[in-house]
Amino acid sequence: MGTKPVVQVERIHKLTTDGATKAFCDICLLDTFIVKGLRVVQGKEGLFLSMPREQGRDGKWYETFFPKEKNIRKELEQIVLESYSEKAAEN
Repeated sequence: MGTKPVVQVERIHKLTTDGATKAFCDICLLDTFIVKGLRVVQGKEGLFLSMPREQGRDGKWYETFFPKEKNIRKELEQIVLESYSEKAAEN
């Protein structure tokens, strides 16, 4: 019996607009926690993963969920971008 991955893409909704945001994504962590509101964004250097965020009283945007370590963020980004690529290939 195999073990489940630490992170799974629960839902990915590809947008058909011309804006920088290409998709919204929800992930499941440790088969226990759902994190909603991640975004796949087209930047100057290609696609990247944007974490959920909310606007503070000062008008600035603050991430509400984020990995503490850079390498974990990169791994999460890779998982989501692979899922996005698979979804994009379906259409």
